[in-house]
Amino acid sequence: MIDLQIDGPIATVTLCRPPVNAINDEWVARFDQVLDMIAADDAVAVVWLRSTQKVFCAGADLAMMRDILASAEGRARMIALTRRMQEVFERIETLPKTTLAEIGGPALGGGFELALACDLRIVDEGARVGLPEAALGLLPAGGGTQRMTRICGEATARRLILGAETIGGAEAVRLGLAQWCVPGGQLEDFARATATRIAALPPRALAECKACIDVSAKGGADGYEIELAGSGALLALPETLARVARFLEGRRSA
Repeated sequence: MIDLQIDGPIATVTLCRPPVNAINDEWVARFDQVLDMIAADDAVAVVWLRSTQKVFCAGADLAMMRDILASAEGRARMIALTRRMQEVFERIETLPKTTLAEIGGPALGGGFELALACDLRIVDEGARVGLPEAALGLLPAGGGTQRMTRICGEATARRLILGAETIGGAEAVRLGLAQWCVPGGQLEDFARATATRIAALPPRALAECKACIDVSAKGGADGYEIELAGSGALLALPETLARVARFLEGRRSA
């Protein structure tokens, strides 16, 4: 359903629930378990999320929804599942590690909400992404209305969510919903190279940088003071002192 492989500073999380990585109660519980294991490993700097299926993730399990929505009890169960999705996606967003989503196929509804919870998104040029729940008489309640608005702005979020619109990889980058669009066949290599490049950076520095960005994006704290506190913590680390010393030595010998 969801596999985890940790290789030094990179944790690879692979969605592998055929045929479309549909989200159900078991899926959410497994993802929560995977996050527990990643959070407990201080050596992990980057979390690389990908799929073995042609679809990245198609969102909530529609067969499950069909079976449960006819009753008040079933609808309550669906709300409970959506709340758990919110909680797990919040864990991904606030994880003190850099998260990277490799989107090689459609990422729709809850699947794109999952990707939006990551720090970085790489999209295959042939992939389709979006939050089209309104077409089904629903809304993207796994945090999608909040994250899409925060990431790409109110006007674009209104266009895509209220219009139930899906877009391609290049358009996703143009609108700020992804950072890179990669031609078909090059996606995995590009994602691996990106994860490897970021994983070579000091994990604590990445975590402190992410915390500062989060404060700026979400508000609720003095970002300048958060920067100073993070800088103070980093300046006391032996790794920081060694990196700065090597940098200065390189400049002197240049």
